[in-house]
Amino acid sequence: MAHNLTLEFKDNDLLPLLFGEHNSHLKYLEEKLGITISDRGNQLTLSGSHSHVKTAESILNMLQGRIAKKLEVGKAEIDAVLRFLQDGNENAPSPSASNGDSEGMVIKTRKKTIVPRSPNQALYLQAILDNELVFGLGPAGTGKTYLAVAMAVAMHLEGKVERLIFCRPAVEAGERLGFLPGDLKEKVDPYLRPIYDAIQDMMPWDLALKKMESGEIEIAPLAFMRGRTLSNAFVILDEAQNTTTTQMKMLLTRLGESSRMVVNGDLSQTDLPIGVKSGLRDGVETLEGVEGIHFSKFTRTDVIRHPLVGRIIDAYDAKKGS
Repeated sequence: MAHNLTLEFKDNDLLPLLFGEHNSHLKYLEEKLGITISDRGNQLTLSGSHSHVKTAESILNMLQGRIAKKLEVGKAEIDAVLRFLQDGNENAPSPSASNGDSEGMVIKTRKKTIVPRSPNQALYLQAILDNELVFGLGPAGTGKTYLAVAMAVAMHLEGKVERLIFCRPAVEAGERLGFLPGDLKEKVDPYLRPIYDAIQDMMPWDLALKKMESGEIEIAPLAFMRGRTLSNAFVILDEAQNTTTTQMKMLLTRLGESSRMVVNGDLSQTDLPIGVKSGLRDGVETLEGVEGIHFSKFTRTDVIRHPLVGRIIDAYDAKKGS
């Protein structure tokens, strides 16, 4: 039996943002939950199974809260709230974190406010706040790098760390790139592009450039970390599955006073030569259970890119298992 529920929204100015252009948000909810939504002025009537109608009510209320706080609302945010409601567990922060009610789960930078879009993302951010060393493990598109960069930038702007150090292993940055023009930095910059893009999302680019020139922000290949002690810094190692065991140990032992480190990677993918063990896998096996180190694990349900990315990951996983 279909369940009907009528909702009334008092702030008419928020309705265009809540409903979406040409009611696109309402249509998306209908598609995702298998319900029907009729709008009449500032009232909505939801019809469908009781559980799906109540889910839609929760999502609309949460989205309304986001809009009131001047946060973004779109299909990605609808998917995010759905993940909180469907995949949340007793250890995950409340879904209310997605509309900005949990200050600890809101990252404010110069250009935008970032909030977690899944329970695992919220747990990951909390782990970064609570631990000096965090491993972020999971497939592409789960927000590991983006959220870590956001947290790093926010902590730097708040004066909690003096330096930001972002690095990636440049697997191809040896002899096979020797024919390319330019110095080493110019050769490996393409490998570091995702980090540049994330920083540009967090702060004005002219400010970022000044901080790079002063050394407050450093973006470099992993090899540049050898022999250093990284004190009073927020260090992020991205694409860590492409490190060797020696490289991983080298970086982890660089951690200095008043610093924290985030190591991100996908154990299912590696560009290392056949027979070379991933430093990320070795690090996870070696350090599991060590006090002060947290492992945040993401799955394809945390993918926040185009929905097709999640289906692509499923297809490859199915092929690997067959």
